[in-house]
Amino acid sequence: MTYGYARVSTKEQNEDRQLIAMQEYGVPLKNIYMDKQSGKDFNRRQYKRVFKRLKENDPLIIKSIDRLGRNYDEITEQWQQITKVRKADILVIDMPLLDTRREKNLIGSFLSDIVLQILSFVAENERDNIKQRQAEGIAAAKAKGVKFGRPQRPLPDNFYEVHMMWRNKKITLKQAAEKFGMPPTTFFNKAEQFEKSVSE
Repeated sequence: MTYGYARVSTKEQNEDRQLIAMQEYGVPLKNIYMDKQSGKDFNRRQYKRVFKRLKENDPLIIKSIDRLGRNYDEITEQWQQITKVRKADILVIDMPLLDTRREKNLIGSFLSDIVLQILSFVAENERDNIKQRQAEGIAAAKAKGVKFGRPQRPLPDNFYEVHMMWRNKKITLKQAAEKFGMPPTTFFNKAEQFEKSVSE
């Protein structure tokens, strides 16, 4: 029995390219298992399902090594589980050297293991680079004054008057907050932000 495994990181991403490639390799659509989640680990429902179905000499087809996962150590471990424990085969479409069906001998296994080590490292390294570029992009945007998160709601019309009553100790913090139906901590934070904006 031939199986396929596809993965996209988010529900918005399109998996068609992977599905078409696997069907061209003769994988029936009903035998293709797909997860829509991050490849940071192997705690994925559909991956676990296809893994349990694999029997000796069953080929598992994937489009590229990063569709299997992005963690170097875990990719290597799962590869060993599939090929050594389940005694199934793996074919990576984008890297024909990663085809354990070819040359079922020590040299063939040795070559596959070397290529796997290199590609697993590249997959994890790219994941780290993406995270670093995201962090640098956010830092650069913040330096330019770009605000992240939900925009703050404008202050109520009578906030100034209530704020002055509270600062002049005519009402308590709790009483001031109750006038706007907000927790005291929220009112206090808004008061600090208001005072800061006035002093700038």
